[in-house]
Amino acid sequence: MGAGDAEKLVGIVGLGIMGGAIGGNLVERGWTVVGYDIDEARRREAAGAGVEIVESVAELSARTPMIMTSLPTPKAAEAVAQAIAAQTRAHTVLELSTLALADKLTFKSILDRGHHVALDCPLSGTGAQARIRDLIVYASGDTAAILRCKPLFADFAKQAADLGPYGNGSRMKFVANLLVAIHNVAAAEALLLADSAGLDLRQVIELVGPGAGGSRMFQMRAPMMAERRYVPATMRVTTWKKDMSIISEFARGLGCATPLFNLTDPIYDEAVAMGLGDQDTAAVFEVLSRHRGRAQGDDTSK
Repeated sequence: MGAGDAEKLVGIVGLGIMGGAIGGNLVERGWTVVGYDIDEARRREAAGAGVEIVESVAELSARTPMIMTSLPTPKAAEAVAQAIAAQTRAHTVLELSTLALADKLTFKSILDRGHHVALDCPLSGTGAQARIRDLIVYASGDTAAILRCKPLFADFAKQAADLGPYGNGSRMKFVANLLVAIHNVAAAEALLLADSAGLDLRQVIELVGPGAGGSRMFQMRAPMMAERRYVPATMRVTTWKKDMSIISEFARGLGCATPLFNLTDPIYDEAVAMGLGDQDTAAVFEVLSRHRGRAQGDDTSK
């Protein structure tokens, strides 16, 4: 892929929070983006951002040799891989989703049989970060193919790295997401302590975020927690629970203890039980607020 405008053509299968934001950003940067999603509302939203909508993965594959997939489940990823593999035209397929390594390898094996090139390219960042191109691409697989994708990465992400053999991108994503799980709950706990102490939460966010105790999760999610505003979600609790299950399985397979990560799991479970599954993961603040209410003897959050 060169720099000429005529070559700035890419397909996206999966136009959800991440795929839709990426598609809109690429259109703004002069790309022709061909998109497909099974959800009509997602298709309409992407069309409004300038994405050219098609009616099937097969039609999309016929239009462009470069495809990105951003999909919610292994079953969806396998079905899309089968549809692309059936095409005689060779494709480079960048799999952006967070999936278990076994599912990523299945995706690759299907495409390998059709002489397509599969790249494992999960993303570090939320939907909100995707909208402002504040993503990191953890690319892994064929080095020459990754090099050809650099102009594409540059137009929807702030950083991209070639991490070597296929699958290393996902391994890096699991490490990053482990920290996200911990930092998100830590941000909620710290903000709740500040609130209990009578501090001005705006000042806490302004002064703690940039300091030694701050984190990207604190800077991004503490304002949502302070306002108790969790929609629109940049990462739904239910989706996040799926990602956490993948990390747990990965760590167990390596025999690696993750005690802090494990402690956060029941908190996200409780958020789902409280009916917050479709809200942003910042909603763990509500879980800890309920715990405070119980400790104070009234079982209600402040």
